[in-house]
Amino acid sequence: MNRISRRRFLEDSAALLAATAAVPGAALAARPAPAARRAGPNDRIRVAVVGVRGRGMSHVHAFAAMPDVEVVAICDADTAAIGPAVKAVEQRAKTTPRAVQDLRRLLEDSDIDVISTATPNHWHALVSVWAMQAGKDVYVEKPASHQVLEGRRMVEAARKYGRICQVGTQSRASKGIQEAMAYLHEGKLGKVHLARGLCYKRRPSIGQSDGPQAVPSTVDYDLWLGPAPRKPPRRRQFHYDWHWFWDYGNGDLGNQGVHEMDKARWGLNKSTLPRTAIGLGGRFGYVDDGETPNTEVVVLDYGDSQLIFEVRGLPTPDLNGARVGNIFYGSEGVMVMPSYSSATVFDLSGDKVQHFEGDGDHFRNFIEAVRSRRPADLFCPIEEGHLSAALCHLGNVSLLLGKEEPLRSRPGAIGDDREAYETFGRFEDHLAANGINLDAGAYRLGRRLRLDTRSERAIGDGEANRLFTREYRKPFVLPDRV
Repeated sequence: MNRISRRRFLEDSAALLAATAAVPGAALAARPAPAARRAGPNDRIRVAVVGVRGRGMSHVHAFAAMPDVEVVAICDADTAAIGPAVKAVEQRAKTTPRAVQDLRRLLEDSDIDVISTATPNHWHALVSVWAMQAGKDVYVEKPASHQVLEGRRMVEAARKYGRICQVGTQSRASKGIQEAMAYLHEGKLGKVHLARGLCYKRRPSIGQSDGPQAVPSTVDYDLWLGPAPRKPPRRRQFHYDWHWFWDYGNGDLGNQGVHEMDKARWGLNKSTLPRTAIGLGGRFGYVDDGETPNTEVVVLDYGDSQLIFEVRGLPTPDLNGARVGNIFYGSEGVMVMPSYSSATVFDLSGDKVQHFEGDGDHFRNFIEAVRSRRPADLFCPIEEGHLSAALCHLGNVSLLLGKEEPLRSRPGAIGDDREAYETFGRFEDHLAANGINLDAGAYRLGRRLRLDTRSERAIGDGEANRLFTREYRKPFVLPDRV
């Protein structure tokens, strides 16, 4: 991996230690992690939920509804979000969790067994690693990480400290998807040469601000930023629209798309990064403050198969019945997954062969693994989440390192790849259908990344490797080595 210098690592560690006087728990990374409590059959698992605006409320409701789980703390950098979450626990579980604004105050609390987190993406790795170093098990929302290197650090932390760490790609709990994946892996679709992931999800403009915007008075902005650079927000809606800014989010590829990226890789049965990756796209249809592409294609080559991902934020029809889902192309037929819980198999003539359907409980699976202390019991252990998130990051890194090309120009960087050119043709057709002038418009064609799948580095590409990590704002520093 791209290593940070020893001098920087020591400086960052010293800064973290210095923060202890102001914030209890900040020095946990500097000492051995306590042994995880093994809950007995009659013991309740004690959970703190960090980040409770939006998706975090699903964590709150899920854990509060379990009779063998107690939500003991609610934490958010925005105090306005804490009250509704506390009330939800009181209504469901008839207990009152304590309210905490600074997540570091949870780390030394021996009454907490689990940290469940749905913070913005740029916090995922840091809160997870800190929690595991502090002896907590972790449920972390997707995407597992904000950069490639972060995910590997999370894997290392889970292994070193013997923690249970599940990533919130909930499709892995669905009975219908599990059965469909078994069908693929048993070879019943024949040789699968292509997995396609789709995120055709309408995303309107977030508008344009008139300059730096005020931070809501209920937000501790220093905590909200954490490892990200200190800049004033430049978005009219402070919450959620962070997804479309590189410092905090990963665009829809790493937001909604990571669910389908995960299923695509799972279906191909791949447990490494690909040999090469290339992304292309742009932000089309409006001019606003958003930085990430709303239209994107990523081509990932594994040698014996391909994974092609498509993001479309403008109005679009489905593809073979799927809009947010997956399509697998095999020598004996095609499988379409149009949802988190269903899949249908068609033969090469287009006749329906088999259908799979059924939900599951990802949160409950996590609690059962916390009790068993067996990572193998998890539906999505951290390494699976890391690999799927990393595929999204590769596409974005490629795109960021690319250059503007006129539409209608054949993207030579994808060589003679027939499937990629077919996808690019539909990419152009989609833009034209939304009023984009193909004769005057341009897109960003990314750099092809060649990858060492063992080290998870780009081969001979220092610029790419630098984008596999970030400069962390002290004292919110992810350790260079766990």
